[in-house]
Amino acid sequence: MFVTRMVPRAAVCLMGLLIPAVPLLGQKPVQHPPSTQSASRPPSQAANPPAVTLAPLPVESHRLANGLEIVTLENHRAPIVSLQVWYHVGSKDERRGQTGFAHIFEHLMADGSAHVGPGEESRLIEQVGGTSNAYTNDDATVFSETFPARYLARVLWLEADRMGSLNITQANFDDARQILGAERREHIDGPPYGRVTEDLYAAAFTLHPYHHITIGPMTDLDKATLARIRDFYSAFYRPNNATLVIVGDFSTPEVLASAQKYFGGIPASPSPVPRVTAKEPPQTSQRRVTRSYANSPLPAVIEAFHVPSRFSANQYPLVLASAILSQGPDARLRHSLVDSGHLALQVIGAGNFTEDPNLLFVGAILTPGHSAADGEKAVNAVIEKMRIAPVEPSELDRAWNQTAVRLIENRATDQGLADQIGEAAVVGHNPALVNQELSRYLRVSAADIERVCREYLTTQQSTVLLVEPQAASQGAPPGK
Repeated sequence: MFVTRMVPRAAVCLMGLLIPAVPLLGQKPVQHPPSTQSASRPPSQAANPPAVTLAPLPVESHRLANGLEIVTLENHRAPIVSLQVWYHVGSKDERRGQTGFAHIFEHLMADGSAHVGPGEESRLIEQVGGTSNAYTNDDATVFSETFPARYLARVLWLEADRMGSLNITQANFDDARQILGAERREHIDGPPYGRVTEDLYAAAFTLHPYHHITIGPMTDLDKATLARIRDFYSAFYRPNNATLVIVGDFSTPEVLASAQKYFGGIPASPSPVPRVTAKEPPQTSQRRVTRSYANSPLPAVIEAFHVPSRFSANQYPLVLASAILSQGPDARLRHSLVDSGHLALQVIGAGNFTEDPNLLFVGAILTPGHSAADGEKAVNAVIEKMRIAPVEPSELDRAWNQTAVRLIENRATDQGLADQIGEAAVVGHNPALVNQELSRYLRVSAADIERVCREYLTTQQSTVLLVEPQAASQGAPPGK
C-alpha cells in the first residue's frame, strides 16, 4: 500500500490498517481465500510492464506578483471545476511547543472571515450542488471544493476572503481546540492500536519534526495563546506560501484575471516563509520500543525503515516493493504469515513518502497463542528474502498493474487530477512531475527492487515497536 499523506498520518499509515484486524471477543478470525503465490510463473519468463501510456496533462503554471502560484488544467468533458488551495504548511513546520498549530487552522479557516460568516463558505458551495473538504498532513494544509463551473468566480472570492481576512478570535480558537481534542480521542486515544503511529514516530525520529504526528498531544494547544496562533497564520497562510490548483471547465485567461482580481491585493508575508532545515541524522543501530495499550488485546509488531522523499528516484522501486510485500491476496507477508503460517490475523505494509525522507512500515497483528517476537521473526524472514534475491516476474507484473490502475483511476475525476497536480507542485516543487509518474514506475526492474530493499530495509535503519497485551507485560499502564 502506498500512502502519500492525504489525510493525517496517524489515521492512515497504521491505525486505520490495524483496527479492522481486531476480532470481537468470541468472534472467529475471517477465513481468507488461499494465496496463489505458489503458482507464479517460472523465473525464466521475464516481467513485461503493461503496454499503457497516459496522455500528458497540459498543465500551466503562473504566479502573481504577491507570490501566489496558480496551476491550471482545462478539462471540458463536463461543466465541473475542482479547485484546491494548498498551503505549504503541515505538522513538520510546527516549532517545539507549537504542535497542533497547522491542524487547528484546518478548522479555523472555516470559522469566518471579513465577509463570510462561520461555516458559510461550505454552505454556499453546498447550496449550488458542490462539495468541500479540507485536510492537514506532514507537509501541507489543503482546502478543496468541487462545484458547477459557472460558480468558479464565487469560490475564488471565498478562498481569497479567508486568505486575506481570517477571523481569528479567542472564541473560534477555543471551539477549534475542542474539536481537535475530540478528533484526538476518536482517532488516537480511543481505537485499538491508535497510539502505535505516535509512539513509533517518536522513536524513529530524533531531530526532524516528523518526530510528532499531525494529530498530536493537546498539551501545546492547551498552552497556546491567541497571539501565537495569529503569528503562525501570518507566517504561513499568505499568498507566497500557497498554490491554487484549478482543474475543469474554464478558460485559463479568464481564471488568471479573476485570480488577480480577488487574490492580487493580498500582501505577501513581510518576512521569508520559515522552512524546516533540520536533517534527520543517519540511523546506525536498531531502535526498539515495547508498548502495552489497554484497548489492544493481541500482540503486534511494527517495523519502520527510513526511506527517501516523495518523487526521489528510489521512491518508485520502494513503492513497488511495498506492494509486493503487502498489497493484495498474493502479497508475500500475507502468504507467509496469514495463509501459510496462520501466525497473523492481518499484515500491513505502507510507504509514507513525503517532502522530506520518511518511513516505510511492515508489520502484523498476531493470532492468539503467538507472541510479538514470533511475528517479528516471521516478518524479518520475509524482508530478508526481498533483500537477497530478485522478486518473481509475476510479482513485478502485478505491482506494475496495481500501480497503473491506481494512476489511471486517479485521473478519472477533476478532484483526482487536482490532488495529483497539487502534490507535484507543492511536495515535489514541480507540477510537471505529474506527467512522469507512470513511466518512472514502469522503468523499475526486479534488480532495482532488490537493490533498494538491500539499501533501505536494514536492521540498523529500523525501528521496531512490539505491542504486548497488558497481562503479558505485568500490568504496564496504557501506552507505557
